[in-house]
Amino acid sequence: MTPDTIRTVIGIIGNGTALMLYLSPAPTFYNIWKKKTVEQYSAVPYLATVLNCMIFLLYGLPVVQPHSMLIITINGIGLAIELTYIAIFLAYSVGAARRRVLLILAVEVSFVAAFAALVLNLAHTHVLRSMIVGIFGVVVGTGMYAAPLSIMKMVIQTKSVEYMPLFLSLASLASGTCWTAYALIEFDIYITIPSGLGVVFALGQVILYAIYYKSTQQILETRKQQILEARKGKADQIPMTEVVVDGKNENTTSSGARNGHY
Repeated sequence: MTPDTIRTVIGIIGNGTALMLYLSPAPTFYNIWKKKTVEQYSAVPYLATVLNCMIFLLYGLPVVQPHSMLIITINGIGLAIELTYIAIFLAYSVGAARRRVLLILAVEVSFVAAFAALVLNLAHTHVLRSMIVGIFGVVVGTGMYAAPLSIMKMVIQTKSVEYMPLFLSLASLASGTCWTAYALIEFDIYITIPSGLGVVFALGQVILYAIYYKSTQQILETRKQQILEARKGKADQIPMTEVVVDGKNENTTSSGARNGHY
């Protein structure tokens, strides 16, 4: 089996793991849709992924980096999926949070369109185009993989992994590993760097999940007990209210009877 064949096979596997990565937040957005609120979920990772997909979609175009169909397909699919997530986020966010997401998304799209126009018109060789887009792709890809750092910080502060889904971290780890291997076989530094960093950050998330899993269960159990106690308290208040009302009614009735009114 030739290195090109091995690289293609790993690239196909990488596409599969990347697709899992893109689909892994689906349960989160199902919960957002079900609850009609975004709660404490952040749109930052999805906005970073949108920008990353747009840049590497540009990088994979034949006019920039020939023979990169695997890069085009997965980033095109990823872009469609991430935009769907952001649309759901916008539908159930309000006020400043919604305006901030809309503004960032508009800036990203405008920037990539202008960047693509400049590269395609001012750089006239594949080598130069792939270098310019690739360098920017390294920066953006690093930002995408580093975006969960804000979530990791929250995990450490709250000692809870409630808002850091494990499947998302595992999918990120698998995808980063495959694409790092893909880039190393026929060395492509512009894919190696962000993918390698993705492996490091994803591994960090998995470690945090292992550390704070038990404390998360304790926090969720405490919250559940508080909710049950609150509901029980409300339920206990209802008969008391009825007794008071009945008492008033009985007093009123007795008073009416004494005065000859029925």
